[in-house]
Amino acid sequence: MNTSKIYALLVPVVSVLIALLIASIIIIMIGKNPITAYSIMLEGAFGSQEAIADTIMKMTPLILTGLAVGFGFRAGVFNIGAEGQMTMGALIGAIVAMNIGGIPSVIAIPLSILVGMLAGAFWASIAGFLKAFTGAHEVISTIMLNWIAANIASFMVSGPLAVGSGTPKSPEIAEAAKLPVILKVQATELSIGIFIAIAVAIIMYILIEKTTTGYKLKAVGFNPHAAEYGGISIRKSIILTMAISGALAGMAGIVDLIGVPPHRFVGELTGGRGFDGITIALIGRNHPIGIIFAALLIAALRTGSNAMQIRAQIPNDIVSIIQGIVIFLVAAERIVSTLISWRRKKGVTAI
Repeated sequence: MNTSKIYALLVPVVSVLIALLIASIIIIMIGKNPITAYSIMLEGAFGSQEAIADTIMKMTPLILTGLAVGFGFRAGVFNIGAEGQMTMGALIGAIVAMNIGGIPSVIAIPLSILVGMLAGAFWASIAGFLKAFTGAHEVISTIMLNWIAANIASFMVSGPLAVGSGTPKSPEIAEAAKLPVILKVQATELSIGIFIAIAVAIIMYILIEKTTTGYKLKAVGFNPHAAEYGGISIRKSIILTMAISGALAGMAGIVDLIGVPPHRFVGELTGGRGFDGITIALIGRNHPIGIIFAALLIAALRTGSNAMQIRAQIPNDIVSIIQGIVIFLVAAERIVSTLISWRRKKGVTAI
């Protein structure tokens, strides 16, 4: 392993350790023992079959949203719309999954996932098209599309798809469209969704690092002007990048819906996990394998924080503090390295 790879690995690890240290000071200030708190958090995330199943269940969509954002970053596109794309993927995929009874699961499951991916890809492609042909910045357009998606979802589960009373929700999907369960502990069901997410991460690694398409998209991300001079279509690359990124976010939505009870679309299905993809992509340094471990970290923090709050009476806001510090440190490292690189280039130019 060369020095750059070791450095890339050390940055997020050290960032997490510093974040835990700073959070420890805060825990001490509120009169609690940080060692006890972290022990309870670790036990809450991995201390039983139910805890492990819950952590992995939370981890599954986070891998996919992290891949969605990370892939965009690698290709020079800032897809901040994974939340909306996840929503549309889950919504449109759910409509198909609800009306797909009578066919085998080997067809129903892939079809539901494919439709969810296409919905996410289409939703992201709107922002890609606007950027490619009008110059509209994708950060602004994807944020606006998030709100549109949220309101469409709210309308659908409150009107055309509404069933029952209480929380707005859709009908349950067909039995054939539900992902097989590999572990059931009390009310927690762990499906094969985690294997799908890991397989997709490996496929994305191959796409980015081992294919001509991946090389072209990365080239646009590194230097669009040089890429265009080399014969790569910038417009095509932007739209393709957004479509692939949106497809991954759409997959996160539909895989979560068909893999986790109650197997219905509800208005708050995404729960901010599309935005968590930004955090995970940064911690994982936009690398598909790094994103898997970053998703595991965030999922473990979320699961363990519940136990920490109940058993140690420590607010789960501590987890938000840890997450925020990690993002700050990882982002700060990028800022510093960019400034150093800029100064080096300036020095070379001056010579």
